Order: sequence, then C-alpha cells, then structure tokens
Amino acid sequence: MTTALFETSIKSLPFLSRGKVRDIYAVDAEHLLIVTTDRLSAFDVVLPDAIPDKGKVLNLMANFWFDRLGAVVPNHLSSRSPESVVSAEERPQVAGRAVVVRRLRPLPIEAVVRGYLIGSGWKDYQQSGAVCGIALPAGLQQADRLPEPIFTPATKAEVGDHDENISFDQMAAKIGQPLAEQVRKVSLELYRQAVDYAAGRGIIIADTKFEFGLDENDQLLLIDEALTADSSRFWPADAWRPGISPPSYDKQYVRDYLETLDWNKAPPGPRLPQEVIARTSEKYREALLRLTGRGLNEWLAH
Repeated sequence: MTTALFETSIKSLPFLSRGKVRDIYAVDAEHLLIVTTDRLSAFDVVLPDAIPDKGKVLNLMANFWFDRLGAVVPNHLSSRSPESVVSAEERPQVAGRAVVVRRLRPLPIEAVVRGYLIGSGWKDYQQSGAVCGIALPAGLQQADRLPEPIFTPATKAEVGDHDENISFDQMAAKIGQPLAEQVRKVSLELYRQAVDYAAGRGIIIADTKFEFGLDENDQLLLIDEALTADSSRFWPADAWRPGISPPSYDKQYVRDYLETLDWNKAPPGPRLPQEVIARTSEKYREALLRLTGRGLNEWLAH
C-alpha cells in the first residue's frame, strides 16, 4: 500500500484553507488548486490516521461523475493540469489527487438527496414518521427504498461543527426561491442519472450530497466533489435487504468501528487500528473498480 498523505505542504502557491479532506491553494484570480488528501472525517471529526489511496480514489471518482453528468449541469473543473501550477518537487503531492478549478461563489447549503431510509434519516423517521419534515408512509424499515427520492438540504458547517438539516423553505430564504428550486431540480436529476448508471454496476447509491456555486453570470455549477464514497452511501446491490444496514463501500466501515468505542464524537478523534485502515483503503479502491470498471492503478496510468 502507498504512503498516505495527511496534509499538503505546497509553498509555490498561496495557501487558502484546509477542510476536512481537501487543501485549497490560490492559483490566480480566477482559479484554485484543490488537493484531496487521505484524511478521513467521521461524525464531523478529522481522525488522526489517514487512509492510503483514499484521496486519489475520491478525486478520480468525482472527475468520472463530473464528466458523465456534464449535460445536467456544468461543473467547476478547468482544463489546467495540477502539475502545471506547482513546482517540480511538489508535483508528487498533487499527482492523481488534485484539480485546478474555477473560482466561484459557493452556495451556503449542501444539497442532500436520499433514496433510501438510512443514517440520520432513519433516526428522524423513527421519531417523527418524516425525514427533514417530509412525511413518509408508515411502517418503513431501516434501509427501505423510499417511494421517490427526497431532497433534504442542510447548512454547510465549519470544520469541526455538524451540518444541520433545514427545510426547503429555510433554504429558499437563504438563497432565494428560484435558485432553491433550480438546485432541488438539478440535484434530483443528478441523483436519478447516477442511480440508473450505478444499478448497472451492481451498486445502490442510497443517498448523496452535492455542493453548488455561482459564476460571474450567476450560472449554477456543480463544485467540490460529486457522488464519491465520502459524499454518498454506496451499497452492493446483492447485499441489500430492508431491515438491516447493508455493508457499504464508504467510510461507514470506520463509523461502525468508532461506534464500538467509548468516544463522545468530539475532537480529538481516536487512532485507528492498522487492520481498519487497510480494510477502509481496500473498500475505497473496490468502490472505484466496481463503479467505473477500472482499478486505481489503471486510472492513474491512463
């Protein structure tokens, strides 16, 4: 397994910010360099151990979807290569795991689409019979497929804080009704097309979250990441059955391990055993292969 990259140290560009997973640098007035590290956050806490190859898998997966779903909505990618904007000795830090993107005005919300009843949605349903205020039929089980995918926006939290589910009306109050309706329509269409494709690869996309930004003409663009194993729940279709939480190709494996610990889900996060690190890395790489038909090394050599 390759050495994990916990954080970058690029000196040839101005450093802007470090998120839960991504490090961001200024390229020029119109562009940013976004590097996807191997950091892993669970329960909104960045863990002290990185997952080898995770950043490269996430970057490749997002780019795969940006390309595939480009007809639904444009995205933030530019045509510039990451290696061309850093110094020669810094290129290993960006190879396979970075993108040069357009600077946009990010919307202050996360656009969440749920097709199955799991996670915080399942907890909400058990208490209220609804998910984020959207009423659902009675008698649904954990991991049940919803009658129709639902759009449940959230506020975008600072690092270390928890995202907070909000109603569609609250989102419309933040960004305006016409834009809110456009974001909902585009998010549901992105999810629909992705679900149809993934089904043919034996994968269920249970839920996902998108982020959007506006350009200088107020055109909506897809930003950040799209339909990766970090922003989505991927389940093997042959292991899915209502009533149980299916095994998944994402960081749920780490979440399940953390739930066995006496940890209050506040920083600092606990160290991970080597076997959990190795198995998680394997799950990310397997997700890329199952979803795209190409393994990590094949993508990197492409």
